[in-house]
Amino acid sequence: MFRGRYNHTIDTKGRVSIPAPFRDVLISSYEETLVITNFDKCLVAFPLQEWAAVEARTKELSMLQKDVRAFIRYFYSGAVECKIDRQGRVLVPPSLREFARIDKEVMLVGAVNRIELWGKEAWDEYLHSEADFESIAAKLSDFGI
Repeated sequence: MFRGRYNHTIDTKGRVSIPAPFRDVLISSYEETLVITNFDKCLVAFPLQEWAAVEARTKELSMLQKDVRAFIRYFYSGAVECKIDRQGRVLVPPSLREFARIDKEVMLVGAVNRIELWGKEAWDEYLHSEADFESIAAKLSDFGI
């Protein structure tokens, strides 16, 4: 399970180090390959096995629904398989870095079965303006969380 958040820098070639706790999860539970794609205002990096589960669920959706087609085009068109190198880094393609506004600083955020990659400024904006934790907590209490 991926949890925690880590502030890292991305090098000029677009490589970012995967935090050691995340690498430990990948080594113990998954392969060291991630599928990275655009999502919301960030990127999401799924271990290959988790990505396969998302694909299986997506295949069950009806292509006759306009929202399903839009989601698939958006989500899958940006997807790139990325191997973690021997130094524990992953190369984030330029188009995805541009989408997520990742320039120099990147926040890696654990999100249960995936890792989110945020540009530092976008992450700060999210935390200070979009996240209404009181109303979110109230909704989650309906689910017994």
